[in-house]
Amino acid sequence: MAFLGPYAVIFTIFIIVPIIIAVLLSFTNFNTIQFPDFVGLKNYISLFTYDDVFMQYVLPNTIKFALIVGPLGYALSFFLAWMLAQIPRVPRTILALIIYSPSMTVGVAMQVIWLTIFSGDKSGYLNSLLMNLGLINQPVQWLQSPQYLMITMIIVTLWSSMGVGFLAMLAGVLNTDPELYEAGYVDGISKRWQEIFYITVPLMKPQMLFGAVMSVVSTFQAGYIGVLLSGSNPTPQYAGQLIVNHIEDYGFLRYEMGYAATISVVLLLMIWISSKFVWSIFGERE
Repeated sequence: MAFLGPYAVIFTIFIIVPIIIAVLLSFTNFNTIQFPDFVGLKNYISLFTYDDVFMQYVLPNTIKFALIVGPLGYALSFFLAWMLAQIPRVPRTILALIIYSPSMTVGVAMQVIWLTIFSGDKSGYLNSLLMNLGLINQPVQWLQSPQYLMITMIIVTLWSSMGVGFLAMLAGVLNTDPELYEAGYVDGISKRWQEIFYITVPLMKPQMLFGAVMSVVSTFQAGYIGVLLSGSNPTPQYAGQLIVNHIEDYGFLRYEMGYAATISVVLLLMIWISSKFVWSIFGERE
């Protein structure tokens, strides 16, 4: 208990208490100046019946973004971790650092790299390449066009999604006992995919679970990508508007903290449901 005490205190102060406060504020009308006014379920009713932006753009965008980036980024993390485990230690360490580094510098890289690549004029690398190849006749507004903004967001997010989940998977693959593979060959395993499916994945379920949970949380909490790329909040025609952007809009631009707390509670429930689904796949059955 003495060792768990500090963690329990910190977890309570920074996780449990804010969640309780957010839930309580979601039932109020709070403008950050006057005392919260209790309104019951009014915010929740308004969110799902009167908030057309949320129902037509924000919620579908968030679900689409999560369903693509989450599983694809997770699969890419495992694939890269498994590939790196097949090469010697020194190049593996260097490549792992290169792959992991975008998750730490995405804000800077957004300004320096991606805004230059997807620039909407002729100087943009992608437009310049496509025009030189004769595939387009005039520059495409990749970051301002509702048709392309979500695609661009997905590409950039996948590039920066190799974070701690990727490192956990790499550690799981490297810690697998080589003798188990030899025993598998004796028992009839002859292909690499069988080795992965029957030995590697079952033995690294804790790392797979951790990586999946981190992927779920980071995907649903994403929001700055669309704003940084397009340079505006809301994004053009709400094409890249996610739940986090909606929370920021009402909480820090309109100062409707009660309504923003309602959206936060909905986001928390979505993360919780997704995490329970992930746990049902990778969690222990006992």
